[in-house]
Amino acid sequence: MRAIVIGSTKHFLFAAFYGALGIALALIITGVWLLNARPNLSLWHTTHLTSEYHQQSGLTDFSQYLQLEDKLFAEVDQQVYRQYQPEIASPINRYERHSLSDPGLWQQNWNRSFEWKSPQAEFGLLLLHGMSDSPYVLSHLAQHYQHQAHVLGLRLPGHGTIPSGLTDITWPDLAGAVSLAVAHLSEQLPGKPIYVVGFSTGAALALNHELENISLQKPPSFDGIIMLSPAIGLAPIAAGAYWQAQLGKLLGQDKLYWNSIQTEYDPFKYQSFAVNAGDVVYQLTQRNQTLLAALSAQQFTAIPPILTFQSVVDDTVSSLAVVDLLYQKLPANKEHQLVLFDVNRTRSNNQLLFQDPLASFTPFWLAATLPYRLSLLENDPQSDRYVQVRELADKSITDNVLTLSLEWPKDVYSLSHVALSFPIEDTLYGPLAEDKPQKIQIGRAIYQGERGIFSVPADDMLRQKWNPFYPYMMSRIDEFTQAHQSESVLDNQSPNISQ
Repeated sequence: MRAIVIGSTKHFLFAAFYGALGIALALIITGVWLLNARPNLSLWHTTHLTSEYHQQSGLTDFSQYLQLEDKLFAEVDQQVYRQYQPEIASPINRYERHSLSDPGLWQQNWNRSFEWKSPQAEFGLLLLHGMSDSPYVLSHLAQHYQHQAHVLGLRLPGHGTIPSGLTDITWPDLAGAVSLAVAHLSEQLPGKPIYVVGFSTGAALALNHELENISLQKPPSFDGIIMLSPAIGLAPIAAGAYWQAQLGKLLGQDKLYWNSIQTEYDPFKYQSFAVNAGDVVYQLTQRNQTLLAALSAQQFTAIPPILTFQSVVDDTVSSLAVVDLLYQKLPANKEHQLVLFDVNRTRSNNQLLFQDPLASFTPFWLAATLPYRLSLLENDPQSDRYVQVRELADKSITDNVLTLSLEWPKDVYSLSHVALSFPIEDTLYGPLAEDKPQKIQIGRAIYQGERGIFSVPADDMLRQKWNPFYPYMMSRIDEFTQAHQSESVLDNQSPNISQ
């Protein structure tokens, strides 16, 4: 009997193993087939540029980075714009000269690094865009501070040119470019404070730069870090990006190197997204978590003040990770500030929510006093669409509320990952119509009809692209920089009493 039981168990285990293996192979084959059924790759997916910066490029200063960037864009012009000969011209292809999406139609090509010097500069400001973006994403902040600060907008390696630029970059490549830009600003503004504004991956790079410094016992480079929709943590599925790329390499299927293959209608952001790009962000977030875990209590106090703006719903990065993996680990210091944008809680919107996005944050806010300043922008209970800002750091103060003269736009139920840095006046992503539009207006490109026939996905059309609360955000950034400029001046004026 015992032999029969053992034999039956072995047969069952073998059957279960081969059954699971068969299911796994079937899923892989189905996945590969679906990925290969996507649109064909274009010239901008398959061309590989040779003049892009990598950490091994041997550059020693930022001027060399800009010289290499000149060569890079000359290469793009030669190998893409001059080589591409479409059978049918597209009015919205950024790689066709004189289309509505041609970056050359803008007065400034925001795909490139830029530096705006000011003789009256009170501080330096480094702007770091996100993955697949360009310096355009922070152009409004640059314009806001152009007379007050020495502004440097960095084009990160792999960006601003063609989507294939993201297929072979690494996070150390991006970090190396950031280091060159920081050193340049420090040389240009000796003794003056330097702030960094990072969007998404750019925020992770700003944090990484300081954590690397602190871990090596070096002084911080920044007097303050401002983060918009920061990539602190990603969904667990992001870890699979590496394996998808490896499968594509094994099978010789180039389409497997891409998470999405789309029409390139945006002049300043790639719509096609390389698998490697997702893996780069994932590896960067993992590196930052490793560095944070290794810091001593004293080293934590060396982290510069951080001001973060984050929507409670974000389909690109984890909103909860901003609290769980960063702010809850920071030492008690009200100089660290977190501004959360809640969803639009009208009666109809509340009935449509299948779960409350704020519920997962609640366990972190049970303490009577939080170690950082927490501001929640939410609906004003006295007027449905208008908003207020509630301070939640100290729960013993229940009336600490600021009513704003701002409101939710009609039919907008939340912000999004990409919306925070753009005001309503943005001519590319904003909703305001121009009388004689000569350029694409993505913010107004919402069409209704049957699904599945447009090359621009409906979820891209419907994603919120501008921030109705941009004025409040800028007021907080102004307050943050002014406060720490005053502290920097006092520090520089303090007598040296060391012996």
